[in-house]
Amino acid sequence: MSIHPFAGKPARPEDRINIGQLVSDYFLQTPDVSLAAEQVSFGTSGHRGCANKRSFNEQHIIAICQAIAEYRQQNAINGPLFLGKDTHALSEPAFANAISVLIANGVNVVIQSDSLSGKGFTPTPVISRLIICHNKSASEKLADGIVITPSHNPPSDGGIKYNPPHGGPAEGGITKKIEQRANEIIIAGLIDVKQLSYPEALKSSLLTKEDFISHYVGQLNEVIDMQAISKAGITIGVDPLGGSGIAYWPVIAEQYNLNISVVNEVVDASFAFMPLDKDGKIRMDCSSKYAMAGLIAMKDDFDISVGNDPDFDRHGIVTSSGGLMNPNHYLAVAIHYLMTHRDWPKSCKIGKTLVSSSLIDRVAAQLSRPLSEVPVGFKWFVDGLADASYAFGGEESAGASFLSRDGSTWTTDKDGFILALLAAEILAVTGKDPYQYYLELTKTLGQPCYGRVEAVASFEQKRVLTALSSNDVKAQSLAGDKILHVLSHAPGNNAAIGGIKVVTDNGWFAARPSGTEDIYKIYAESFIDEDHLQIIISEAQAIVGDSFKAAGL
Repeated sequence: MSIHPFAGKPARPEDRINIGQLVSDYFLQTPDVSLAAEQVSFGTSGHRGCANKRSFNEQHIIAICQAIAEYRQQNAINGPLFLGKDTHALSEPAFANAISVLIANGVNVVIQSDSLSGKGFTPTPVISRLIICHNKSASEKLADGIVITPSHNPPSDGGIKYNPPHGGPAEGGITKKIEQRANEIIIAGLIDVKQLSYPEALKSSLLTKEDFISHYVGQLNEVIDMQAISKAGITIGVDPLGGSGIAYWPVIAEQYNLNISVVNEVVDASFAFMPLDKDGKIRMDCSSKYAMAGLIAMKDDFDISVGNDPDFDRHGIVTSSGGLMNPNHYLAVAIHYLMTHRDWPKSCKIGKTLVSSSLIDRVAAQLSRPLSEVPVGFKWFVDGLADASYAFGGEESAGASFLSRDGSTWTTDKDGFILALLAAEILAVTGKDPYQYYLELTKTLGQPCYGRVEAVASFEQKRVLTALSSNDVKAQSLAGDKILHVLSHAPGNNAAIGGIKVVTDNGWFAARPSGTEDIYKIYAESFIDEDHLQIIISEAQAIVGDSFKAAGL
């Protein structure tokens, strides 16, 4: 995919969305769920869509919330439901719809204290932490949560995800039930929906307001050595990218005496302040050097600079020595540092997605720590983080979480705050910023070259790619090296990859279809050089193309 000529440059007037039209479409457009593109469909991070494409509309949200309310009743989940929203335009009306349906179903809904003032945004990891803390002390009435967010997606999108009582993203068995029931409700004309008027719901005693910020921030020292950061006087530049954690950083700075500067305090649902991403779209991707261009330009002003996406489950780390870090490189650094600076049981696993860097494998081997490689999606780490059998779970798209300092569960969802603060802790404790730390790692473990490419794929092509097995790959070598493994299931849990991964001594590639777009993705890595990486990618594309030809596509 070629780089847009305006990538990394300020958004132009024509790049901005019409928020009024978008919100009107949310209420007035009616989805046709006989069409796959307009159905409720939960991917790895909930249901996402766009109002003008009739894939994220009022009917979707009230049907999903009704389905969740029924799921709670069927599974005896009768404690509070923590409800949060991010700063996307469609999050506000969806938040109101969620309250009106959940309250009508007798659910005790708990929201951030100032959520009804047009503020009160709640990051994903905060919802996870609230659920975990409540359920740790609850004997019977278990809590769960909903976060209304499309994550880093463009301003025109909306999203909603459900976190059951374990606090993390709902697993496939749960989301399948919810999406199936939600689509049934829409097909039946919403007659099964219980819904109060919004003003009536707001008056209900079932709606509770709490100070989520104090609750979360007050516990951060349990997972990060905040005193070390403060004592070292680390200067931290923060760009929330207009996201839901913007009100948290000043509280963190004050409570722990940290030298934090929020370089952009703007919250604007059009996200018009954002530099354009690689494809010329506004996208709040904190792992993109184009979307993070503003913070990268300030890298010499701070010891560490950090950015997060709108729901704060992802992190972007910028150092003065190396600029924006590749997410894979930072994951390897974070893992190595944590495993050598936390007194966690040696049996705790390091969790990685199978498209994350093999540098992590080498770190695990060097430290004699067990590694668990799972399919794409943070849901695969939830159980391990919940029972503390995983010390760390991370994915290549800059999302991760890890245990508290005492080895107990912190969150079971991705936490952009703690990965950002960990970068400052690493510098404070070791005297090396994460990029310098990474360079030291590669001296002994090798220098990886990592890449990802995308290509347009039809529905049938995506179906073929999802179903590929080791027997479908006829090649014996990849970029001059013997193929050692062709995987269709992840080694860590034997779950289906939804594609394939091909491995040699010096590199690998994985190919899998997108769950939300008409594309497929190839992830690849070489431990030789960039030219070798490009050969891997080229041969990977040929292997995928051969599979399409064999299917007559």
